[in-house]
Amino acid sequence: MKRKIVFPPVDTANEDGLVAVGGDLEVDTLIEAYRRGIFPWPLSTWPLNRELPNTWFSPNPRGVLFFDRLHVSRSFVKFLKKTPYTVTFNQAFTQVIHNCAKMVRKDQPGTWITPGITRAYEKLFQQDLAYSVEVWDGTRIVGGLYGVVMGDFISGESMFTIEDNAAKQGFYTLISHLESKGINWIDTQMVTPVVEQFGGIYISRPDFLRELQQVDWTREKKTIF
Repeated sequence: MKRKIVFPPVDTANEDGLVAVGGDLEVDTLIEAYRRGIFPWPLSTWPLNRELPNTWFSPNPRGVLFFDRLHVSRSFVKFLKKTPYTVTFNQAFTQVIHNCAKMVRKDQPGTWITPGITRAYEKLFQQDLAYSVEVWDGTRIVGGLYGVVMGDFISGESMFTIEDNAAKQGFYTLISHLESKGINWIDTQMVTPVVEQFGGIYISRPDFLRELQQVDWTREKKTIF
């Protein structure tokens, strides 16, 4: 029997965007969450406070990147003309998510990508509901990112970089690829410095939900990647 997954209305979220506490990270739960504009984001960082329950967010405002607003700096264009790196899709998902989890981030003693989050998104990937972007210097992975692909809704969950501009090249390649498949925006959840450099902005939660209403949730991953 199919489970009934119930989340509170997103307009009940607190000022930090917290919608709900508890529940599991099973595939059907995550599908329902993303369809409602909600995503899991642990309050604590691994390996601290590892027993805290799952927390679910729908922030207001919400970070997005509309591809018709894409900005590419002259310096990055110059880099792309001489880059030594190659980019692939969906070739090393586990390696990418583990590298994202290991990234040292300013003012964070650990990572929000807990073992539970890692297992959950690996399951999504196995069911063609997540993707990865890998950036290679020869046979060495030097950057990448991963996210959700549900229909033609695409999110960017996390990225990592080992060499300068590697993650940026992966993100730019992803954007160009998605545009070629008729997709015109990506949910970035927050506007990080990298996202901002490419033209990412914050929009209100109601505006974000209106974008979700236009999503074709039936599109298969193989038509995109």
